[in-house]
Amino acid sequence: MTEQTGAQPSDLKRDRLVIVASSLGTVFEWYDFFLYGILAALIGRLFFPIDNPTAATLASLATFGAGFGVRPLGAMLFGHYGDRIGRKYTFLVTITLMGGATALIGLLPTYASAGLWAPALLVGLRLLQGLALGGEYGGAAIYVGEHAPKHRRGEYTSWIQISVVGGFLLCLIVVLATRAAMTPEQFDAWGWRIPFLLSLLMLAISIYIRMQLSESPVFQQMKAAGKTAKNPLKEAFSDKTNIGNVLVALFGVAAGLTVIYYTSQFGTLYFLTGTAGVGEREALIYLAIGALVAAPFYVGFGMLSDRIGRKKLLLIGYALSMLLLFPLFHLMANGANPALARATAANPVTLELPDCEFRIFARTQTEECAKALGFLTKRGIAYTKQEAPAVALVVGDTRVEGFDEAKFAAALKAAGYPEKADPAEKQRWKIILAVFAMVALSAMTYGQVAAILVELFPARVRYTSMSVPYHIGTGYFGGFLPFIQQLIVVNTGNPFSGLWYTIGVVAMAFVVSAIWLPETKDRDITA
Repeated sequence: MTEQTGAQPSDLKRDRLVIVASSLGTVFEWYDFFLYGILAALIGRLFFPIDNPTAATLASLATFGAGFGVRPLGAMLFGHYGDRIGRKYTFLVTITLMGGATALIGLLPTYASAGLWAPALLVGLRLLQGLALGGEYGGAAIYVGEHAPKHRRGEYTSWIQISVVGGFLLCLIVVLATRAAMTPEQFDAWGWRIPFLLSLLMLAISIYIRMQLSESPVFQQMKAAGKTAKNPLKEAFSDKTNIGNVLVALFGVAAGLTVIYYTSQFGTLYFLTGTAGVGEREALIYLAIGALVAAPFYVGFGMLSDRIGRKKLLLIGYALSMLLLFPLFHLMANGANPALARATAANPVTLELPDCEFRIFARTQTEECAKALGFLTKRGIAYTKQEAPAVALVVGDTRVEGFDEAKFAAALKAAGYPEKADPAEKQRWKIILAVFAMVALSAMTYGQVAAILVELFPARVRYTSMSVPYHIGTGYFGGFLPFIQQLIVVNTGNPFSGLWYTIGVVAMAFVVSAIWLPETKDRDITA
């Protein structure tokens, strides 16, 4: 069965294979990339020679961000070949590189056995992952978009967007199943390697499926007519109109949707396990349930964008995200750890300290004030800083002079601050509702984005033009989000303050999109 779509007839059976093959490969690729983020705290302990848990986690998150940092280079490299050689073979190379690097992480020696070689090799493989992902997303989105009927491009390409959630869910399921099959000690010793090594099986499946595909019809037409770009990077960035669209795609689209998405996933995970005192396994289950329930919204909003337009839906999603971000995280905190909320209200904490620097990559914190900052941050406790000549903790009517972890802990316990969330008091529906709402907001801003980016740029330089701004936006605004948010929390003493980073970036994206982003819904993408 076919339906006519302007310049291209659409074969629905072929299109289903295109969507399944492209989306499944992208699911596996995002599985590879998210795996590190989910296991960041454990990897921090295994690969970084830092005694302070807060500093080790921050170092691990910085390495997580480094993988995102090289994604623009991957976008330039693979965008060049995608526009010159073709969409299909380029994203076959990217998925092979991604799967291989992920499997090798599962074989790395830890710091205990290899010393500084361990973090060095880890960073190197993270950079290879980022390089590969820089070429994967653009190739898959363009491949599907160039097969889609004009009036269903939002729907078709939304399956690429939902594959990001699929990769995250698959990662959660594999990690939880592996943890359930062994003791915590076994998982920390060697079990963590299993999810990384499983990427080899996923790589084999992805390559087999993608080898069944043909090149996209738009690229075939360009190649037959001799109209493919000779130097895609130069052509993409020498045209003033195209450069303007690249900047809009970067600051108005990629940056905004990315910080919302990563806040809904990693921001939520680190908030639950750090601030709210929820166990990692339990937090992952909440994320899995919320993401699973909200996942269909990605396709739903993609379909809606085919009817009402891409820009309007994007702006509504940005506005709602800025409005609801703080209320949703407070709902999450109240549901996860009501005792902490009560103690914070009844007995606020003040930390007196001299001018102090928390050195995030130091092996140990030598200053008392830095040790105190790390202790309170790890416990997820809100506090007010007050300048003083020496360190002191004031909790209600209790005052503890100097940093002493045992005395700090005793004072906080006496004031009603729990060491971890009490299962009997949890209101789990609040946590799941908050996670669901965050993923739904991400779906509203992310579901139609592949269609926007495919429609925004001309066919001959499309791979390069959309991949570079997308991966600069996701790589820098999004990739370093967990690190930046945690660093803001350490420096302010407010466990919610990291959310201001998300709101600031979304506000910028809203203004840029409202003024400069055109409506692309009905564009002809064959030219």
